[in-house]
Amino acid sequence: MDYTREFIVKPGSKVRLSDKEADFAGPYRSKAEARTDTAGNVRELAELQYRLYAEGKRAVLIVLQGMDAAGKDGTIRHVMGPMNPQSCKVTSFKVPTAEELAHDFLWRVHKAVPAAGEIGIFNRSHYEDVLVVRVHGLVARKAWSRRYGQINDFERMLAANGVHVLKFFLHVSRKEQLDRLKRRLADPSRQWKANPDDFEERKYWDDYRKAYEDALARCSRPWAPWYVIPADRKWFRNLAVSHILVETLQKLDMQYPKPAFDLAAIKPE
Repeated sequence: MDYTREFIVKPGSKVRLSDKEADFAGPYRSKAEARTDTAGNVRELAELQYRLYAEGKRAVLIVLQGMDAAGKDGTIRHVMGPMNPQSCKVTSFKVPTAEELAHDFLWRVHKAVPAAGEIGIFNRSHYEDVLVVRVHGLVARKAWSRRYGQINDFERMLAANGVHVLKFFLHVSRKEQLDRLKRRLADPSRQWKANPDDFEERKYWDDYRKAYEDALARCSRPWAPWYVIPADRKWFRNLAVSHILVETLQKLDMQYPKPAFDLAAIKPE
């Protein structure tokens, strides 16, 4: 199965999330089978991350977006968790601070972009500024509507400077989201994540879906593609994301740098 081709949003195409299966599982007949393949991908990612760090010439930025309870934290834990934290950093974007609001909306984002040799993971991102601000009318339509072009320009600039951008929309169904939110309330180990606002936000489901469709369609570009990942089945979500990451990093053909000195001249005692 070609995961990249299956889930990528083609530049210039329209996006209808209602036409995409959130519980899609591809050719897999069992959770165990998928988890075995995911484990292999995760091991390969660790090796690729090491090469990226050693080469030190380019960076990778992974953007995770999705409705509440879509599985952003879970994806980070199961797919990127084993990565070496020395060259991998997760940034979670919360409600902007007063200082951040005093700058342009990309200011706080640009500061968190990974350096050469690093992998950066955004748990939510600059896309909140064409999502939540649009749904709740926090800024004028004229303001958020021009941000699509600004985001495209920003991501193109990153790509031109050696930052490879991959963006994953974790596509969860409305029913599965409710089930997950209910499980949070019932599970003592997850109650800390429960938030009354999550249930309130469900009232805006259709508005968020439309906002996401526009963001995906208008901001999927060759230099920063969007992927719509079926996320009702957590094990398939992890498999798909890990496979696309491995495939992308392998194509970078990263090389270990040559020693800066003559190895033969070293005489260990």
